[in-house]
Amino acid sequence: MGRKQIPVVIVAGFLGSGKTTLLNHLLSASGGTRIGVVVNDFGSINIDAMQVAGQVDSMISLGNGCLCCLVDASGMDALLERLARPGAGIDVIVIEASGLAEPRDMIRMVLASDNPRLCYGGLVEVVDGAEFESSRQRHPELDKHLRYADLVVLNKIDRIDAERQESLRAKVSELSEGKPVLPTSHGRVDPSLLFEQRPKRDVLVRQLSFDDLAHEDAGDHSGHVHAAYQSVEFSSALPLNPRRLMAFLDSRPAGLYRVKGFVHFGLPGHRQKHVLHTVGGFLRFERSRWEEGQAHHTHLVLIGSGIDADAVRAGLQECVETDSAPSDKQAMLLIAPYLR
Repeated sequence: MGRKQIPVVIVAGFLGSGKTTLLNHLLSASGGTRIGVVVNDFGSINIDAMQVAGQVDSMISLGNGCLCCLVDASGMDALLERLARPGAGIDVIVIEASGLAEPRDMIRMVLASDNPRLCYGGLVEVVDGAEFESSRQRHPELDKHLRYADLVVLNKIDRIDAERQESLRAKVSELSEGKPVLPTSHGRVDPSLLFEQRPKRDVLVRQLSFDDLAHEDAGDHSGHVHAAYQSVEFSSALPLNPRRLMAFLDSRPAGLYRVKGFVHFGLPGHRQKHVLHTVGGFLRFERSRWEEGQAHHTHLVLIGSGIDADAVRAGLQECVETDSAPSDKQAMLLIAPYLR
């Protein structure tokens, strides 16, 4: 098995939407995850870079220019190469795009990278809830930007009333063509929605589920970051049918943002553990080895907002292979384009 790839997450959004605030929150709440940052700032003084300085493990700042205007992918590669070098020990790279950047071009350059240590980790589009309508009137192209997002963060909702929040969320969801929309304030987004978090050395080495978090205390969780999300867990001792699983993933609910875990297909020649990772519309499988003594079972955690947990579990249950000797070998061809 090759070296684990480093996801590159793009954080975009119009001027003043709260990208740097969100980035600072990710940095402060990252736990044991080592984050590399590319800050793309307009102007001769890098205010955004100054705001995040000292909080990141490695950072590259581009002043007086727009990162998305690099001519080809090699320019981006040169920037990311410094953060992805093996000695840096970086777990995830976050690009904070300029407020005037073109998200489509940013995505194109990351996807075009020929660096085997990197992979695209999704686009997070930050929207200023308080200024959304006026910004759209001045810059109609912002509607198009929403369609490229894997997750839309509807920021600054503390500045608008509940009725307007609901109508705004519906409008943003419509413009983003059903992509997950996460209302928040002060950029408070759970880092585990965007990338895998490594535990600190002094805490128990296992991933807490959202149910674990909900039972930490009996108080009111409405103000907690995780209160905006739902977590659904699914396990199966029987293999999953790859054809039916891909159909489920292609038609998953609009609010389902992340799927992570590992899948057992049980087909001859494909009995390895297949690690599954989705971020919005992004999908990737990785082959891995089963640990010694580990049961060859499927275990998935699905995270989203406003999802029907029973429907999600039922959809996955339909993917379970009822034939004790599955023979749909050709179905693995559907997995191949997403396999690394």
